[in-house]
Amino acid sequence: MLYVPVITPFDEQGEVAWRSLEALAHDLLAGGATGLVALGTTAEPSSLTAAERRDVLDLLAAVCREHESPLIVGANDADQLRILADRPAVTAALSLVPPFLRPGPDGVRAHFEHLAAASPVPLVVYHVPYRTAQPLNAEALHRLAAIPNVTAIKLAPGAIDADVVAFLATAPPDFTILAGDDVLLCPLLALGAHGGILASAHIDTVSYARVIAAWQQGDLADARAGGHRLARLSAALFAEPNPTVIKAVLHADGRIPTAHVRRPLLAASTPAVQAAMALTQAPIKT
Repeated sequence: MLYVPVITPFDEQGEVAWRSLEALAHDLLAGGATGLVALGTTAEPSSLTAAERRDVLDLLAAVCREHESPLIVGANDADQLRILADRPAVTAALSLVPPFLRPGPDGVRAHFEHLAAASPVPLVVYHVPYRTAQPLNAEALHRLAAIPNVTAIKLAPGAIDADVVAFLATAPPDFTILAGDDVLLCPLLALGAHGGILASAHIDTVSYARVIAAWQQGDLADARAGGHRLARLSAALFAEPNPTVIKAVLHADGRIPTAHVRRPLLAASTPAVQAAMALTQAPIKT
């Protein structure tokens, strides 16, 4: 399964480009994405107004309803979760391990127990320790997976270490693990992940969906050949702060009206965009 955390395109005046957002969402689902993620960090939600966040959510929910596809929504507190109750297209909430505070594994578990009890939809834990500064070992991840109404994890460990291997080797059979490090997609799939939440899949969605399917079907030749190329593409797309390079490539392809981002982000550099564009032209070998 492939979920794409949708960017928020802006027009020349810096306003949300609503038609482009709608067209992009349709393209992603038509290109093989299982579903979409609204208001993830890739969408720059902290720079959007409350009205913009509401309207982005409503638009993506409408597109997902049309395609009969699931929608995950970034929501990190009880108030953000509460508004999801009356939106039937929303199938889960993506909730970040508390950043900066470093509450420890017990604090993280208590946090998610509280959120899960209050949430009208299942939770997907977003574990990205190189951003949150909160490491979690395999035991702590198992404890999160055991919380009622926590059904999945977006796993972005930054590196494959012994705890990642141990967790994937012994994960509960009914618990979904989604790769959240785009560059590490194939290693995580090889270890047992079920798919990914991948910002890079804005670019060449078909190939990312194909690689995930190849791993799931045991077609190792196709999975490895495609995976090697997409790992290089993902690295290039994340060479500068997300989603700056992705937006620049989408703009260069004529899919969004500008490459604009909102502060504190700055536009991607020309060399970074050129490097990513060069890799988008490379076909997957079969």
